[in-house]
Amino acid sequence: MSANAEVLRRSELMGSPAQETVLPQVAVLCETNDWNPEDFAREQVRGLVRRAFFTNGGRPVKQVVFSAAEPHTDVANICDQVGRALALETSAHIAIVGREPREGAMVRSHPRDMGSAAIKSWSTQTAINLWHVPEFGRRESGEESGTGRYWLSRLAELRNEFEYAVIQGPAAGISSEAALLGQLADGIILVLGAHSTRKATARKIKETLEAAQSRILGTVLSGRTFPVPARIYRRL
Repeated sequence: MSANAEVLRRSELMGSPAQETVLPQVAVLCETNDWNPEDFAREQVRGLVRRAFFTNGGRPVKQVVFSAAEPHTDVANICDQVGRALALETSAHIAIVGREPREGAMVRSHPRDMGSAAIKSWSTQTAINLWHVPEFGRRESGEESGTGRYWLSRLAELRNEFEYAVIQGPAAGISSEAALLGQLADGIILVLGAHSTRKATARKIKETLEAAQSRILGTVLSGRTFPVPARIYRRL
């Protein structure tokens, strides 16, 4: 049995293999006899949102970058889940910031070609307080592309229109830009593949992020499977 559950760990990196040491403490979600993997996944994401955005005392957390350890890990889906869950926790305006056009979306002019047009005007609103912002911050020609000054400007644009931003960052294992974004935003969450990311890889990325003074909010375990038969889960 499998459930698409992502679990936030407080800057705690996995052992090798990943699924052996990064295990959440699963609480009973209800008193019924039925265990539903979709409900479990939603509860995990809801807990992630509350811990990442609302229980980091001191410095506010408004813009969070999600970056995979490896390029094949699906970060876009996690960002969507986090954004939707965050929209249920607050009435503030939220942006889910993607790196590529959304599947099936209409082709739009690149934001750079739209002058000072508001981000919301070329984004897709999916709920009363939730917008998908596609292709935001794609590399452009010019000497400032991808630099700290460039990203400070892009993040400031987001901050002008949205109280919160869930940002899909580049893979941390192959791009130094992930560390830069983690430094300039309010924090970064590293997405680890439950059946692929190795301890050495995760530790090296963690050290790189820390060296860049990125604020690591935690890690997320993606694609975790539950091999125990369903009949056993129903007894929880």
